[in-house]
Amino acid sequence: MPKTNPESLMNNFTPYVAADGEEYMNEKQLAHFRSILSNWKQNLMEEVDRTVHHLQEEAVNYADPNDRASQEEEFSLELRARDRERKLVKKISQTIDRIDNDDYGFCDECGIEIGIRRLEARPTATLCIDCKTLAELKEKQIGG
Repeated sequence: MPKTNPESLMNNFTPYVAADGEEYMNEKQLAHFRSILSNWKQNLMEEVDRTVHHLQEEAVNYADPNDRASQEEEFSLELRARDRERKLVKKISQTIDRIDNDDYGFCDECGIEIGIRRLEARPTATLCIDCKTLAELKEKQIGG
């Protein structure tokens, strides 16, 4: 079964073009991001279904221990990937909730606009680029 990148599961979409003087995170923008997130979530869920079917269809009790070990390793890798995608689905759902609660598009740390382009690149972003960079630097210092 081919491996997929979760971000590649986001449907192709037309980038949002804001009109001059358009209010940030207005109804049209929120609808745009809700659509991106909903499609992404749907694609991830379909990928999970494909994995379940694949695991059921490919489950063979090989007599050869090497073949059995190879199959178990393949299944283990697939299940780890699906677990990451499950966590991503949860994050997407939380992001859709933020849209519903008029709390989308603004940095959790400093409160400024995250920006349409950044949100299109990472629709689940909760930090502006400056706060994210600072968080990553702190993480490096603590971890390294």
